[in-house]
Formats: sequence, C-alpha cells, structure tokens
Amino acid sequence: MEIDALLDELIEREGGYVNHRADRGGPTRFGISEAVARAHGYGGAMAELPVGEARAIYRRLYWLRPKFDQVARRSARVAAELFDTGVNMGPAVAATFLQRALTALNRGGADFGDLVPDGRIGATTLAALDRFLEVRGHASGETVLMRALEALQGERYLRLAERRPANEAFLYGWLANRVGTR
Repeated sequence: MEIDALLDELIEREGGYVNHRADRGGPTRFGISEAVARAHGYGGAMAELPVGEARAIYRRLYWLRPKFDQVARRSARVAAELFDTGVNMGPAVAATFLQRALTALNRGGADFGDLVPDGRIGATTLAALDRFLEVRGHASGETVLMRALEALQGERYLRLAERRPANEAFLYGWLANRVGTR
C-alpha cells in the first residue's frame, strides 16, 4: 500500500477536530496534536488545521523520518502497521516493536544477530528484516511478524489503561481500530 492510501485511511479514521478532556495531547485535528502541529510550524487554530498540512506532517514525521518507507520496500503490510502504530504511540515505539519482534524471532541468533531496541530503523534493522523474510518466506514470515507487532501493540494499550485510568476512555477504540486491522 502506498503512503497516499495510508494517509487517506488515517485521515478518515482520525476524523476532524477533537478536544477530549481525557486526552493529554489536548486539541487534535485529523489526529495531529497541537504540540506536533506547532513543532511543524503551524500557527493557526487547531480546529482549522488544513488536511494538506496534516498529510505533510504525517508523511514527514511518521513515514519518512522513521524510515518506514524503507520498510515498505520490503513489506508494505509491516510498514503500514508501523506507520499506524507510530501515529498513535510514536514512531520510536513502533520501530522498537519491530526490533523486539525480529530479535525474538531470530531463533537464538541462528538467522541474524539480536537487535538493539533503540527505536531507530537503520541498516542493521533492515538487514534483519530482509533476512527474516528470506528465511521464513515472505508471506508466512510477514504474517507471523504482523502478529508479533499486534501483540506488542495490544499489550501496550492495556498497560496504558491500567497505569492511567483516564486512558480507559480510549482503550476500546484503540483495540477496535488499531490492533489486528491490517
């Protein structure tokens, strides 16, 4: 799936302007928090954030910067999952999930060395992904890797709700709309 299609889906899912009292991120539009919009240079009212600006922010901060575009060259499904997770939890968290999953699936280092879960996708992480898909077969390896990523994501959502009861307001939607949707 191309980034433009992912952006279309994301903008649709995130919806328009929201200012939920339980959301620590404050006002959002199309899922872009006010802090992220301001850091990207947007100075207007959040309720008026243009969709083009939201798309540009997502493309730069949540696709290109974390190198999910390079993951997409290897596995569009995995890249789409990382993008969606990164939008909701932060790109470094999504990248860490990938690194943790690949390390846990490397058969004790028989297929490739353990990765440092540093939240940055670089040559070592991409080489490990390439090797994993080669050894396990692209289709079956991709499916198993997706399950591992979704398990990590679901566990984190539960933990967020357990640690901060106000997050329970979001838990159902996170699980319904974010985990296992790819």
